[in-house]
Amino acid sequence: MTLFTLNIITLSWIGIGLVSLPFLLRVTQPYGRHASSSWGPMIDNRLGWIIQEAPSMIFLSIFFFTGTLLKTHTSYFFWGLWVAHYIYRSIIYPLRTKTNGKKIPIVIVLSAIGFNFINGFVNGSYLGSFGGNYGDEYFTSPRFIIGLAVFISGLIINQQSDNILLALRKPGETGYKIPQGGLFRFISCPNLFGEMIEWTGFAIMVWSLPALSFAIWTIINLTPRALDHHRWYLSKFTDYPKERKALVPFIL
Repeated sequence: MTLFTLNIITLSWIGIGLVSLPFLLRVTQPYGRHASSSWGPMIDNRLGWIIQEAPSMIFLSIFFFTGTLLKTHTSYFFWGLWVAHYIYRSIIYPLRTKTNGKKIPIVIVLSAIGFNFINGFVNGSYLGSFGGNYGDEYFTSPRFIIGLAVFISGLIINQQSDNILLALRKPGETGYKIPQGGLFRFISCPNLFGEMIEWTGFAIMVWSLPALSFAIWTIINLTPRALDHHRWYLSKFTDYPKERKALVPFIL
């Protein structure tokens, strides 16, 4: 495969995302509080989360390490950021959740595996075979410094928001409460907002079409989910803060 072929695949992948956005905005995806057996057979939510998220770091690593380029400190750093995020997202986070008895449709798990395969393939191939030969001087470039600052900002927002959400339920509780504190003062889904910022920072750091495609797809996937969550909060709680936006403070 050539870089030209990889770019064509990546551009097609971005196109699929843009075409999918209107559908995602209309149809509530059956995650978490929106889960529904009408989507077919279901499995344990925690198990499903692990199965669907872990392949991202596995596929990225396969294409990264089997790539033909000599690996540099910078390319290892980018690989490490991706893997660290998905170790948290696929193992640590689901094990921390209090979701006993909750289910997720198998079709959603399978579609997520396919999604993670493509993202791992295009990004792993780029870093491993085509554009991963950044020198050590890249660590001091404005692009890297700005991207890392954006990535860390998103990571902090995401982690803080996850901690607030996970602390809402006491052991044995299964109901929902209104989250307070942090960026929850302004938006309903700062955890999703933080993840979008993270991968935007990653795209700035790596400065590649595959990294950009993942940032775009993250926004495409999480924006409808945030809007669905926001509408759910407003319908569930009569005292829900009306000044809160769904995803972007003061805007959306």
